[in-house]
Amino acid sequence: MKIIDLLKDDKNKINQTATLLHESFEAWGTLELAINEVIESLQENRISRVLMNDKGVVIGWIGGQSQYNGNVWEIHPLVINKAYRRNGFGKMLVNDFEKQVAQRGGVTILLGSDDENNQTNVSNQNLYSELPSFIENFYSEAHPINFYLKLGFIIIGIIPDANGIGKPDILMAKQVK
Repeated sequence: MKIIDLLKDDKNKINQTATLLHESFEAWGTLELAINEVIESLQENRISRVLMNDKGVVIGWIGGQSQYNGNVWEIHPLVINKAYRRNGFGKMLVNDFEKQVAQRGGVTILLGSDDENNQTNVSNQNLYSELPSFIENFYSEAHPINFYLKLGFIIIGIIPDANGIGKPDILMAKQVK
């Protein structure tokens, strides 16, 4: 396995990455939308890294964009092929992303993790009152947010109803070391 930069002239890897994104997330409902997302990740002041298996096939991708004059970098998106999940490859990509951010002088990594499927105690709640209490008592058994918590990210906020009534976006951050 190796992690490399995704390059503008590598159409094969771009198409593999877009297919992976399209097959993994409803937000990219067409391959065309996924291709556009991948191409957008190749702009200046972005990070776009792919995880390749030993056969040269893209099995994971992490993208990121600079904010706040390069002090903060947002992970958007992170995806691992379903057949390779729960084997440490997501962690590999996030660790690599952190190194890339550090090399660029970044100090914070930010991400949002939607709860559209009622996988946390903050879904289907009126979060406008008592939001600090919901953050303090956050709980999830099966949401991907647990992955980020294990990697040292903390919950820094919640955007209530970001994806519709009762479907929040949970904001997380980690200091770059």
